[in-house]
Amino acid sequence: MTAGLSAASVGARWSVIRRLAGYAAALSMALYLVVKVVWVVAALLGHAPDDFGTADWVVLNAVTVVMAVTGVALGLALAQRWGRRLPAVPVIFFSWVGAGFLVPMLPYALIRSVLGASGADPGSDGSDAAPRWETVFITIGFAGMAVGLAVALPIYLRERWPQAFLGRVGDGQAQPSPLVTAALVVAGGLALLWSHWALGGTLGLDPTRDRWDLNGRLLNASSGLWALLAVWSIWVLTRRRPRRLRLWIPTALAFGASGSLFAWSAWKLPMVILQPGGFITAEYTLVAVVQHALSIGVGLALMAVLLRSTSTADTTAPGWLPGTQKAPAP
Repeated sequence: MTAGLSAASVGARWSVIRRLAGYAAALSMALYLVVKVVWVVAALLGHAPDDFGTADWVVLNAVTVVMAVTGVALGLALAQRWGRRLPAVPVIFFSWVGAGFLVPMLPYALIRSVLGASGADPGSDGSDAAPRWETVFITIGFAGMAVGLAVALPIYLRERWPQAFLGRVGDGQAQPSPLVTAALVVAGGLALLWSHWALGGTLGLDPTRDRWDLNGRLLNASSGLWALLAVWSIWVLTRRRPRRLRLWIPTALAFGASGSLFAWSAWKLPMVILQPGGFITAEYTLVAVVQHALSIGVGLALMAVLLRSTSTADTTAPGWLPGTQKAPAP
C-alpha cells in the first residue's frame, strides 16, 4: 500500500459526489431542524402535546435540536475543504454516531414502506396529528441525511485516512484477543435477543405492557442485523480472514454497525430511565437498562478495535487518531 496518498487519489468525480452529498445532508437536516425549533417555541408558548408535560417536551426536543445542528455542521464539514482540517477525534466521533443513527435505517425504511408499517420520529410523541408539512420535513430530514452520510462519509474517510480502506484484509496482522472475543460474544447475544423479539418471541418482555407492533419488530430486526454485521466485520478485521477480501468492506460495515450499537442505545437508555411523557418500553425495565448499557459498551469497544486494527494495516500511513502512526521498518 502506498503511503502518503492524497485526497485527489479518489478522483475528481468522487470529490464532487462527496461535496454534493454533504450539502444535501446538511440541507435535509436543516429541514428537520426547522420543525424541532417550531416545536420548542410552540411548547414555550403553551402548545405542548396533551400527553407530554411542557418541560419534558421542551427538553426532549431541545436535545434533538442540538443533534440536528450537529448534523448540519457534519454535512457541511464533509462537503467543504475546511472539514479536512478539523481535529480527527470530533470528526470521527460525530461521523460515527451520525452514521450509526441514520445509515442502518435505510434498509429498515425501505422494508417498512413495502410492508406498510407505521413509524415515528424518535424525538416526537408518535402522534398522527402533526401538520403535513412537518411530517414531510421530518421525513426528508432523516432520509436525506441518511443518504447523504452513506455517500459522502465513506469518500471523506477514504480521502483522509486511506490506509483504513485500501488493500486487502490479509495485508495486516491478525490481532485476536480475549477482550475482543468477549465483546463479539456480547454483541452476538444482543443480536440473538433482538432477532428473537423481531420474530415474535417474548423472553424478557413484560406481559402487562403493550407488545411491539410490526414497526417495532422491524426495528428489532434491524438492530439484530447490524449487531451481526458488527460481529462479522470485527472478526474479519482481527482474524484477517478471508485474506483476499477488500479492506473497505469490513471497515465500512464495522464503522456503521458499531455506531448503531452505540448511538441508538445511547438515545434509548435515558428514555428508559427518565420516561419522558410516560414513555414505557415493552421489556422489563431492568432488561431494557441492561441491554442498552451493554450495547453502548460493546459499540465503544468495537470502535476501539476498528481504529486499532485499521491503523496498523499500513506501517507508514497516518492512523485515524494522533499517535497511531507506526514507525517504518528499518
